[in-house]
Amino acid sequence: MDKLLPGLKKEYEWLGLAYSQVLQRVTFNLSSAFVNFFEGRAKYPNFKSKHGKQSIQYPQNVKLMPKDSVIKFPGNLGMVKTVFHRDLPDANFTTVTISRNTDGRYYISILFNQEDNPVVAVNEAIGIDLGLKNFAVTSDGSKYDLPKKRLAKLEKNKKRKQKKLSRKTDKASNKRRKAKRLAARVTSIIARVREDFLHKLSRSPGIRKPSNLCRRLGS
Repeated sequence: MDKLLPGLKKEYEWLGLAYSQVLQRVTFNLSSAFVNFFEGRAKYPNFKSKHGKQSIQYPQNVKLMPKDSVIKFPGNLGMVKTVFHRDLPDANFTTVTISRNTDGRYYISILFNQEDNPVVAVNEAIGIDLGLKNFAVTSDGSKYDLPKKRLAKLEKNKKRKQKKLSRKTDKASNKRRKAKRLAARVTSIIARVREDFLHKLSRSPGIRKPSNLCRRLGS
């Protein structure tokens, strides 16, 4: 498939705007998707929608500069101002992925090659029950609840934004596009609030087996 790219660039000039290895990464992902399908690990690959989450991958030639709060990408993209939310590990990275969510925000994920710390066996165990009244109740009597007030306020705002979106009947209008982005932004905030709660809960001092909790919460 990589051999087809030069001809496709002549047929579709806009493909020439992308960095060559980004296009090669697309063919690699497509090949992996078909391999997973034929080996029974996934469904038949579908075309990616331009209305959902978008992403591109840079397999190499990316320079991370956290001290300057920038990342230098090859090709036309160049220098991108970045907010690093954590210190980068002292290890080699393999792939840098840029994602654009439906709310219009951009994120960068960096894949590092790093050896895992050895797992230490813990003889203590704790039971966790996911209920309706309380989000989680442990066998030692501890109870954990979602931030219900904040989520209720966000859900009310989401419902209001979705009503405004439903009134925009012209799907090609800028007003509908803006209303859709505002509704997606509220949905994204709700998802981040829930993820933040789960992240802090799984690492709270009262939970002695965070890996088991994460599997239960993820299901």
